[in-house]
Amino acid sequence: MGVRGRAGHRARSARGRVAGRAARLSDARPLLRVGLLGAVLAALLVAVGLGLDPSADGLRDEVDRTGAWAPVAFVVAGGLLTVCLFPGPLLAGASGLLFGTALGTPITITAFVLGGALAFSLARWWAHDAVVELAARWARLGAVRAWIGRRGFLSVLYARIAPGVPYSLVNYAAGLAPVTLRAFVAATALGCAPRAFAYTALGGSLDDLGSPEAIVAVAVLVAMAVGGLLLARREAA
Repeated sequence: MGVRGRAGHRARSARGRVAGRAARLSDARPLLRVGLLGAVLAALLVAVGLGLDPSADGLRDEVDRTGAWAPVAFVVAGGLLTVCLFPGPLLAGASGLLFGTALGTPITITAFVLGGALAFSLARWWAHDAVVELAARWARLGAVRAWIGRRGFLSVLYARIAPGVPYSLVNYAAGLAPVTLRAFVAATALGCAPRAFAYTALGGSLDDLGSPEAIVAVAVLVAMAVGGLLLARREAA
């Protein structure tokens, strides 16, 4: 092999290595986008946890300072906290503690729906296309997306009813799945209402957990758990 031949071979090898690195980087990019979304959410959750005063007195002081705008402020703050993966039961309990069950329940539902829609939209904007790319390569992920897409509204509703499914994570998972925002919002409002009432009622009954209101709240949670298990069993059959 002459000098020109060896030089050409080295050039082709270098181009091949560069192309290989570019292909590997392209393959990893969807995973990096999904991973970055998770890292940002984890950082937000830690920041929120460090900056909150969760005491009843601290929450009541905030409401007193806000005045008549307190329900609106709670909905906005609750929606943003939901985006940051703040636990829904704690948020609903705080609503019941501050506003009582009658007013606190619609406030809780509105905050849940607002936060869910924001989280859904964030996931859809940031990482949906990356998940589509991954689904094209991974048959199992593609099958899961297809299953969710066929059910749409029902898949979100089941996730809201099923026991043990983290509320905030469903928001992001739905944003990465082939579910429309309209179906997501409707299923979220319907599916979260019973638990929103139950946790809000418990928050409003902290001074008397043996009250009829608290007993009804516990009964609703038990009924939701049983209903979720029955739905899961039917889907698995």
